[in-house]
Amino acid sequence: MPDMTVLDHYVADSGPAALVLRDELIPVEGADGVFFPPTYAKGEDFPGGYNIDSLSTGGNVCLVDSVGSQANRIEPIFGREPYSKLVPQICVRAGDKTVNLLEAGHRAGDAIVRCSGLQKELHDAFAELLKGDATPLASIAPTSLVFGVWDSRDTQAKAPRLLASTIRAYDVRRLTRSAQYVPAVEYVKNNVLEEPLDKATRDAYAVRGFVHVPASGSHGGVIATGGIRREATFSLAALRLLSAGSDSDRTKLLRRYVLGLGLTAFTANVSGYLRQGCNLVLDGSKSQPRRIEEVYPTGERKPFTFLHGAALEYAAEAAKAFGISANRTVDFDKEGAKKDIAGDPDKKGKGKKAKI
Repeated sequence: MPDMTVLDHYVADSGPAALVLRDELIPVEGADGVFFPPTYAKGEDFPGGYNIDSLSTGGNVCLVDSVGSQANRIEPIFGREPYSKLVPQICVRAGDKTVNLLEAGHRAGDAIVRCSGLQKELHDAFAELLKGDATPLASIAPTSLVFGVWDSRDTQAKAPRLLASTIRAYDVRRLTRSAQYVPAVEYVKNNVLEEPLDKATRDAYAVRGFVHVPASGSHGGVIATGGIRREATFSLAALRLLSAGSDSDRTKLLRRYVLGLGLTAFTANVSGYLRQGCNLVLDGSKSQPRRIEEVYPTGERKPFTFLHGAALEYAAEAAKAFGISANRTVDFDKEGAKKDIAGDPDKKGKGKKAKI
């Protein structure tokens, strides 16, 4: 059994402000390999495509994986062994699909759990969070406290994100690519299909694969000449804002539990496969491809030496001491969803009525 006091300086007011991690990454093909960042839709003052910001000092920074995307990759590890024993496995059955709370985009504030048999329990937990007691939410949806949650459609309760991770590439060179679709048969030339006489028909032929379709100058990935870095921060200062009201003993158990979950996620080796054409690994040519430090309010930095296995053991004991709710599956409430869409007339300003 691990000594549960060994990390108490992290939950004490005099402890470090944060833990910070930096991974030096490269594509599996090598440091000069081409990889594909995500593409984003066109928006105000943004033409769409890769999110690349030019710096006034020269060079640029390309977003490879956002904070939200990283959270969605890391959080589901708590649904798999050996991590699943650390948190309650809460699932919502909606039709033929069953969704684990760990996979819901807005966690405990997501529509699928808000409109389920958990509605009242979570509403009450968020209400207690507003009063300064995070224990009810931690017992049902503890990862909502680690990765952040906002009950934006009901109580407005918020819990800040304790663990934030982002991947960026520096000084990238943008590439383009072109392609040509060639149909298996010259359908029109061989009199298999009639010559299209209008644009709508020509477009339909192209969409359905009956004619040649060129694609020129589309996104062809990037080469990062300035390196790729994953940077993660576990905010211990924010962790110390969590409490169990005025119960100091219960507060310590709560903070140890959330700390254990956070450290487990923070030190986990999450898959670097982000999308087609973007598979990143640690840069083995670096003498220190991963660096983790404790950062104190004074600016002092100390090496962080708590390994992932130790974090997992600590989290298991902290979960046992805190006491989490049992695993369960509840049903999606279709009628409750209709009322949620229409808005509650007793909660003016909380929602607008809509036709169903």
